[in-house]
Amino acid sequence: MRKSELVVCVEGPITSPREKIEMRLLIQMTRLTKTLLLSSMVIFALHVSASAQEISEEHLKVAREAIKSIGSTRQLDNILPGMANTAKTGLIQNRPDQQAKITEIVDGAAIELAPRRGDLETEVARIYARIFTIDELQAIGAFYGSETGQKMLKQTPVFVREVDAAARVWSVGLQRDLQESISKKLTDAGLQ
Repeated sequence: MRKSELVVCVEGPITSPREKIEMRLLIQMTRLTKTLLLSSMVIFALHVSASAQEISEEHLKVAREAIKSIGSTRQLDNILPGMANTAKTGLIQNRPDQQAKITEIVDGAAIELAPRRGDLETEVARIYARIFTIDELQAIGAFYGSETGQKMLKQTPVFVREVDAAARVWSVGLQRDLQESISKKLTDAGLQ
């Protein structure tokens, strides 16, 4: 659903500059909320990381199994190839006549660094192991390894999109009603 469609669902098309500003503000606030939530999670993970005790091999093994069933590190597979592509693009722009040689050098360097991907996987397993007990990780692995868990993983993006759209519609209506209520109360109080 596009932003314009979202507003049409609530109260018709946005026509006034004030409504456009309010909608932009609402969208920016939603983005800021998501950013703050992610930042808080990272800070919490770093705090837990700094204060954690040693983690047993068994705990790490169970964490790796849970991570595998969730597939939570799949998106990390694109980090090194993305960096290599960015490097190639920049270098080739500077020396287009050397595209083949640049591609060979950058791809070779990336392949040399590929084994370090395991270091990141280990760190993610450590984070899971610090947050969850062995029993909890086993339960997580069992759930996400099940048909229902796999369906949840597959449908989560759809769910998130729909919840976000519903929250935006609700927020726009709530913002309108709040402004109307405040305006009326200010008028009744002789302040407008």
